[in-house]
Amino acid sequence: MKVVSGKFRGLNLKSVPTNNTRPTSAKVKEAVFSMLSPYMIDGNTLDLFAGTGSLGIEAVSRGYKKAYLVDKAYKAINTIKENVEKTREEDSFVIIKASATEALKKFEGEQVKFDLVFLDPPYRMKITEQIISDLVDNNLLNDGAVIVDETDYDIELDLEQIELIKEKRYKDTKVAIYRFGG
Repeated sequence: MKVVSGKFRGLNLKSVPTNNTRPTSAKVKEAVFSMLSPYMIDGNTLDLFAGTGSLGIEAVSRGYKKAYLVDKAYKAINTIKENVEKTREEDSFVIIKASATEALKKFEGEQVKFDLVFLDPPYRMKITEQIISDLVDNNLLNDGAVIVDETDYDIELDLEQIELIKEKRYKDTKVAIYRFGG
């Protein structure tokens, strides 16, 4: 697994030593960032089910100021720490061991807002709609924020402020990109 583009391009990233983590494939990661290119800015990004930290590291590599990498598994957190150390820009990352719900409450309390959010929860959880709703309801998104949702199923959002702007399928993976209109 490597960083595809930007200042960390070619950097080899470590995988989580477990079968419970499903890293985003290089093909999907490259496609996601290609779809995101018109919406890329230089703000804060959140990878809420970070696994290896690959998506957040890629975002910082491509110009985002700070990536918040959240996972609740010890092995994932240790892998994220090792991968972030490889960038030699540890100040550009905040690593948090917590569940998605705990992390969102923490961000709400600290008034942290995001410009780009990656959601790639374990497919069996089917919690994307609730998380997006929590992001909106708790004022965690800057106007124009983009949410990348990687799942194996279709979701139908019933949120006025969220607009589906792109969607693609890659075998058993669906990537949907939403935009928050404030």
